[in-house]
Formats: sequence, C-alpha cells, structure tokens
Amino acid sequence: MDDLERLAADVRSADAVVAFTGAGISAPSGVPTFRGDDGVWEQFDEGQFAYGRFQRDPEGFWEDRVELQRELFGGDYEPNAAHDALAEMGKDGDLEAILTQNTDGLHGDAAAAVDGSGGNSDPPILELHGNARRVRCTDCGKRRDGDPIFERAADGELPPTCDCGGVFKPDVVLFGEQLPGAVIQRARSFARESDVFLAIGSSLVVEPAASLPRLAASTGGTVGIVNLEPTPCDDIADVVYREDVTDALPRLRELTDE
Repeated sequence: MDDLERLAADVRSADAVVAFTGAGISAPSGVPTFRGDDGVWEQFDEGQFAYGRFQRDPEGFWEDRVELQRELFGGDYEPNAAHDALAEMGKDGDLEAILTQNTDGLHGDAAAAVDGSGGNSDPPILELHGNARRVRCTDCGKRRDGDPIFERAADGELPPTCDCGGVFKPDVVLFGEQLPGAVIQRARSFARESDVFLAIGSSLVVEPAASLPRLAASTGGTVGIVNLEPTPCDDIADVVYREDVTDALPRLRELTDE
C-alpha cells in the first residue's frame, strides 16, 4: 500500500474529511502565483495594494488594481483535474468542507459544473481570503460581480462607487487587513473536528495555513499533505505525497471510491 492508498483508506473510514488548498492547485490552470521567481509580486509592488493605501488613496489604489486584475485574471482560466476531483468528492459526500486561500473562484466553478450548486451549498467552500471576482461596498456592504466595476474603473471612474455613494473595494483581504473573524473561526472548527485533513498545493507558511494542519493533528486528525515542495508542517503529517495535484487528486478520488 503506497502513501496515497493509505490516505484513501483513511478518507473512506472517516466521518469528517476537510480539504485545504493553496495556490498550487490553481497554478496548473494558469492562474499566476504571487511569490517565487515568476510571481506577480516580481512585477508589482505589493505595498501598493495594502488596505492603508486603499483608505488613503482609493483613486490610485484602483488605478493600480485594474492593472493587477488584468495580470491575475486576464486569461481564460478553468478548473483543472484537481479542482474537479475535489468537487466530485464533495458531491459524493466524502468532504465536510473545502477551505481555500485562493481568490480565483475555481472551486466554485468546479462545484457548479458537478452539481449546479454554485459551489456554496454542500459541502461549503470557505474562501478565507475572499473572492477577487467580486467587489464589496465599504458603506452598505453590498457585494457585486466585479467585472462591470473593474470595467468602470478602467474607463476612468476612480474610484468606482456604489449606488449608495460608498466606494467599492475588491472583495479580498488586503495587506494590513484582518481576515473575517467568522470565516477563520469556522475554518478552525472544521480543522479541529476533522478526522482527515488534506492540505493540497499550499506552502503552509502564512496564517491561517500554517496553523490549520497542526490544529487538526492536535485533536487526533490524520493529516495528509499533497505538495511538490516541502512545507513546515511535514513533520506533523501522517502522509506527505510529492506529486502534481492534477495527478494525485484524481487518483485519490478513484481510490476513495473503491
């Protein structure tokens, strides 16, 4: 029995399986990563996208954000085999929740393609850092599809504003901004109550990624890490699997169904 077969056996016998994903699951779809040699922050100054700048200079922030949005989402990205495998596992009842650091919305796309749910019903998809396809009014809190708002900003409406007069903000967690407390608490609850915690395509360096696998392990959960590179949590993992997620996740789903 290899490591993936062992992990599949644990999934089959578990009552609660939670998947946690990072940039490594979306990179095969062509979504640019933020860090590394070819990362987005090699081209853009990350300090220009901090919450403090948004508050001080919303016009300049939005002018730069339009360029960043084009770089991040100018391509025609679709879910890959790893997203699809998790969506199928969710549909089959094998996942309690999908937690993700990613803001690209691809987990929701995959879930919608599988069951028409839009990715927000069963199992829940918790986007810990928000969703870059949306915007939110800083006054009334209304959320809207981001494309028309970014088009308005690109056409010179800087900053773009809501019907109520409030300024729109990309619906993501900016540098210097706290993660929504309710979302992170829910994520920690899922980790704490999981029998199996799958960390997929994440370096597990930044919070909350760094603490969730350790939280799962501390309450007796089996921790499986699927990532090409070593992570700081490898020492507490029961299974560490070094393979491309687009190969590993479909195989894990097949083994889980056996």
